[in-house]
Amino acid sequence: MSPDASEVLDLARLQFALTAGGHFLFVALTLGLATVVAGLQTKATISGKPLDARLVRFWGQLYVINYAVGIVTGLVMEFQFGLSWSGLTHYAGNVFGASLAIETIVAFFVESTFLGLWIFGWNRLNRWAHLATIWVVTLTAYLSAYWILVSNGFLNHPVGHRVEGGRLVLDDPVALLTNPSALPAFGHVVGGALVTAGFFMAAVGAYHLFRRSPEWRFFGRSLRIGVFLAFPALLFTAVLGGVQLSSIATLQPMKSAVFRQETAEIARLQAEMTALFGPGDYVPSETWTRGGALVMLIAFALMLYLAFAGCVLACFRTTVYRFRLWHVALIAAVPLPYVAMISGWVFREAGRQPWVVHGLLKTEDAVSSLSPAAMRTSLVVFTSLFAVLAVVNAWLLIRHARRGPDAVALGRDAVALDPDAVALGRDGRAGPPEGDASTSADAPHPAPRY
Repeated sequence: MSPDASEVLDLARLQFALTAGGHFLFVALTLGLATVVAGLQTKATISGKPLDARLVRFWGQLYVINYAVGIVTGLVMEFQFGLSWSGLTHYAGNVFGASLAIETIVAFFVESTFLGLWIFGWNRLNRWAHLATIWVVTLTAYLSAYWILVSNGFLNHPVGHRVEGGRLVLDDPVALLTNPSALPAFGHVVGGALVTAGFFMAAVGAYHLFRRSPEWRFFGRSLRIGVFLAFPALLFTAVLGGVQLSSIATLQPMKSAVFRQETAEIARLQAEMTALFGPGDYVPSETWTRGGALVMLIAFALMLYLAFAGCVLACFRTTVYRFRLWHVALIAAVPLPYVAMISGWVFREAGRQPWVVHGLLKTEDAVSSLSPAAMRTSLVVFTSLFAVLAVVNAWLLIRHARRGPDAVALGRDAVALDPDAVALGRDGRAGPPEGDASTSADAPHPAPRY
């Protein structure tokens, strides 16, 4: 490979890593919060309590912000395949491109349409119809994630195809849709998204409780929901992660050997692949492969400890509202799910190098024929755009999370509260009242009009 071609390949890989990782940050929180909001609205629709309705509106607005900014990063990801990876789309686009196209239809037509109905449907749709719209949004979000993992699973373990005219074509759709590299990964990503949402909710609640917000009941409930969601989601994610690790030895033995530092096995596999595919380095980077896995496992261990301790502490009313050290720990833990998910993605993707389609197409053969100058320009433009979007999204989330539920614009005219319910949990004290936990705010109220 010429120096210019090698530079283009390195720049293209760096660009894809930064933009794919950046997009993944938005997806994790969006997928998790969609599930949370749907669950909260189900409870609000059944209970008719104003506090439940206010939870829906507050967390729903944060979900909409993250979704709106994240959708732009998804559009940029689509451009990359045609711009930087024409060799991949030419060789395997007939197979993995089909699931990407379906994901685009699901996300940009079905999901966005029903999200619009949900956003503007307060006080216009029947409350059960309005509830149905958020569940359609949530289920289509899961479908989008599934179709993405079908495409990614094919790149890691190509199945269901045949070769025609030097290109791959779809031969067995069932094999593609039930790819053993896709299904456990889908469950793992879903679990990770719920963990992300749980830690985010707990941190926002902890922040307001630490500041002795008068909305102590609202944010105490949010904190509890966050920690009680995060712990089982972590266990579910760990189980699916274990399934994937056990399957790697069969599906991608070189990645497994590098992760386990099995020197003799690495040498044997290198010799075997050299004989099969010709001279070349078939050993992925240990720094990125093993390093990514270790960072993921360390972040997971920290989250598991915090989530388990959180479930215990959340059972006691005093610690929820007054244990300020715990509040600080929850706030500081917000980056952990993101660190775990990004490092896990690095382990999954870096471990299959030098292949872009494992065993069929090398990464160096998949990159577009661009000049180094054009690739550098593309890298600067895409990376700058993602950096701006990430900063804007973080600023919007922090700004709206700090302002609290009274400043929420989403569905503002739809929730009719009686005079005693306007200040749920806001009795003028620095913290919750001492004594019995029950107050008039727990009493049922007329169902909010959705």
